[in-house]
Amino acid sequence: MELNVKYQYSYFLYPYVVEEDKYERYIIRLLKDKNCELKIFEKEKDLDLYNYFHPNIRDNYFPTFELRNEKLKEFNDMSVEKKARSISGYSCVSFNYNMAEDIQGKMGNENGIFFNIPKIEIICFKTGICFLSIKTHMEESEKFADLLNFNYKFKEINSEFSDLKKFENINIQTGIYKDSKKITDVISEITGDSKRTDLVNNKFYTFSYACIPSDYWNERNDFENLESEFLKYANTFPSNYIVGLNKNNDEQNLSVISKMKYSRTGITNMNCNLLCSTADMYNYTKLPYEYETMIYYTYILRLYQKLFLNYINSEFKNYERIIKIRRKFIDFTNTLWAKDITNDDTGSLYYKMLNETLEIEELFEQIGKKYEIIYKDLNIEKNNRDNIIVVMLLITSLVLNTITIISYLYLK
Repeated sequence: MELNVKYQYSYFLYPYVVEEDKYERYIIRLLKDKNCELKIFEKEKDLDLYNYFHPNIRDNYFPTFELRNEKLKEFNDMSVEKKARSISGYSCVSFNYNMAEDIQGKMGNENGIFFNIPKIEIICFKTGICFLSIKTHMEESEKFADLLNFNYKFKEINSEFSDLKKFENINIQTGIYKDSKKITDVISEITGDSKRTDLVNNKFYTFSYACIPSDYWNERNDFENLESEFLKYANTFPSNYIVGLNKNNDEQNLSVISKMKYSRTGITNMNCNLLCSTADMYNYTKLPYEYETMIYYTYILRLYQKLFLNYINSEFKNYERIIKIRRKFIDFTNTLWAKDITNDDTGSLYYKMLNETLEIEELFEQIGKKYEIIYKDLNIEKNNRDNIIVVMLLITSLVLNTITIISYLYLK
């Protein structure tokens, strides 16, 4: 029996880096873009998200929660330049990229997989590390195989970023973008003149949700029957991938969250994909919302932490910048770094599993040790330089005193 999917969506997260001295200008550009809108989080509307994060993380991750009443009015009355100056100082800021209508596309030329893009979000951290988040929804197909192929194929856009014009497998079909815009053009337009760096490698991360009918996974049909399909889904492999040949490797690089009976989340270095069954009503009522809000932002925070720490780690080769790097690292630990970010049990589990899979804690400790060694080395060099200066001053003083004494004796 061919596996179907009842409900699904996939987020594709593209990281990019804006150079530090251009960050405020980039924020100005987003504020002036008629398609962009600063995302103002509201306590009443986003109460679940507000209550989910610990105060310190929430205040730095979602600073616009504080833009209320008079503060919001004052902010709205500011010029674009003043707004940019203000929010470029935030640890993080988000924008919605608004479209006149959903972007609809077709994967392939004939008998392709139709999909739409109902949401695009831009999330920027003041370090210049940003994420372009594209939400997709497959249409006109309930085949799980099509979902596998769509997720796999959409990620292939990434391999063509060095020359976007060569990639034409995805075509925009709605009137507003027809013959003038492609998805890759939209991505290029948003990211602009972003910095190319090995730290992000222009890769897409996948954050996906799929709920299958209970016929396939229930009290009588165990999860083991779906294991090979889950491994493909969790690793974003195509439907024709043969799991049996590579099962040990696929499982070795995969962490699985199985807290709920009819739900499994596979986490790899590049994916966080959830598969569940309608056998539990929660899986298609509350879970889709919770997963794409609280867990979604937990995932992005973890990705940011890893990318930032990789950046810091790479910068240690430059001794001249060690003081500046130290300030950035301290600011990071004071704002968007914490052992725990929520009291929610499920959220804490995700945060922990993402930490282990992405090896973030190890990287954090490695940086701490490396900085300690370099700092000691710099102090030794500084002390040596100071000692040399003292010796030179003593020698100079001795020479001058000797000259003075000789002059005195000669004149006498």
